[in-house]
Amino acid sequence: MAEKVEFNLPENLGELKSTLRSVLWGAFVLALIAAAFTSFYTVQADSQGVVLRFGKYIKTVDPGLRFKFPFGIDRVAIVQVRRQLTQEFGSGTPGATNPSQYSSSRAEQEQERSMVTGDKNAASVEWAVQFRIRDPKLYLFNVREPQETLRDVSESVMRTLVGDRTVDEVITIGRQSIESDAKVQMQEFVNRYELGLSIDQVQLRGVNPPPPVQPSFNEVNQAQQEREKLINQANGEYNKVIPRAKGEAEQKVQSAEGYALKRVNEAEGDVARFNAVFEEYLKASEVTKRRLYLETMQSVVENLDRKIVIDDDAKSILPLLQLNSNQGGN
Repeated sequence: MAEKVEFNLPENLGELKSTLRSVLWGAFVLALIAAAFTSFYTVQADSQGVVLRFGKYIKTVDPGLRFKFPFGIDRVAIVQVRRQLTQEFGSGTPGATNPSQYSSSRAEQEQERSMVTGDKNAASVEWAVQFRIRDPKLYLFNVREPQETLRDVSESVMRTLVGDRTVDEVITIGRQSIESDAKVQMQEFVNRYELGLSIDQVQLRGVNPPPPVQPSFNEVNQAQQEREKLINQANGEYNKVIPRAKGEAEQKVQSAEGYALKRVNEAEGDVARFNAVFEEYLKASEVTKRRLYLETMQSVVENLDRKIVIDDDAKSILPLLQLNSNQGGN
């Protein structure tokens, strides 16, 4: 025999309708509040927002207060495009907030900085890459792990550049060219892979020989520094002595030129005086001869202390004569 089921309706149907109406209004108000809270969002000054509607990319918005469809219809991914990010290789700064900033294990860091140069020598190279997110859309959707991809690109480029140079270039004079070439090549790979990143700087933080050979390398560096010191000292002595020698040589040359000019002028004067005397001689040779003789004898006799006058036919010397009364001798 089937049981009889009885349904007891509320005695007051109007009270049920009132309760239902209150519940509906409450749900509506809650929905409005939820819609209000999920319809607006803020993009910070250093970021951009990527808007997705049902998971599909819609647009990229700039900083400020923005509106979106509520209830999860639109979702916004905030990307810090103006923040400079850093990746370190061969070492790591403790407390980094970026998960891909450096390798967590020391073994991986040791492997990153161990390289072989173009002349088959080993080198320990530590470097850092500073970059920014340039295109949020490409950064979020084009590559699964863009920062990890950048780490692989950076290590590949650095090993290539170090392998194209000698160990001396890597450790000394080639550091700047490696940094500039690495930045250019990394940016080319980033653009090719469409990672949405911009490379700001590549910095070599430490380039050293491997620990077993580092003492020998330090000795070589000290010898090179001593050599440069001696060369600089020699150049300084050269710059001090050579200008002085050139000055002295120039002075002697000028003195010789002056002496030569003096001798030439004197010779020309003697020639002119001789020519003048010769012209007078031609006019009156006997008079000129006698005058020259007398002038010559005068200049000779004046230099004699004692004078003796003799005759051609004399058989004995004449007594001494006092020819110069001013002289005290006889």
